[in-house]
Amino acid sequence: MERTAGWTSSTETGDSGASRRVVVGRVRGAHGLRGRLRVQCFGDSAEVLPGLASVMLARDGDDPDAKAYRVEDVAPGRGDEVRMSLAGVRHREQAEDLRGRWVLGEASGFEALPAGEYWGFQLIGCRVETRDGSAVGCVRGLWHTGAQPLLVVVDASGREQLIPAVRDLLCQVDVEGRRIVVDAIPGLLAEG
Repeated sequence: MERTAGWTSSTETGDSGASRRVVVGRVRGAHGLRGRLRVQCFGDSAEVLPGLASVMLARDGDDPDAKAYRVEDVAPGRGDEVRMSLAGVRHREQAEDLRGRWVLGEASGFEALPAGEYWGFQLIGCRVETRDGSAVGCVRGLWHTGAQPLLVVVDASGREQLIPAVRDLLCQVDVEGRRIVVDAIPGLLAEG
């Protein structure tokens, strides 16, 4: 089974999460004749994109030549897509030329969430351990399956563990301390 897209590691331009570029989607193509983009949303980005004043379009998450665009409009699309209008993109051909580009947003533009809720990108880089303190690994991404998201946790040997990101299993999430404690119920973690 092929993995669907999800939050992935982002470029950090400083120590604070507020200065991170976060991959929030990917341009699928043009919508109509006036340069609107069809953007596939990753994770909870369909909620994030309408609030962003600008985005960057890049060949990958670490593209030093990513180009910034002012967001003019975001509207719902089909399925996991939104329709997005960007300043300077006025024709279908311009929009088609952007097909495949990653859509990046500055984390500082994301709305603050209530206590106990987190944006997917905030979990990237957190170390994961069990209740007894045993190291599981580090969150390298989130995989959205349609049911609940899965944390993609990579251990010291490079092996991936997929852990459902549900309240029953995530006992403690400390975004500031970059630490997640999981309830290692039988069968959750692959044996070594």
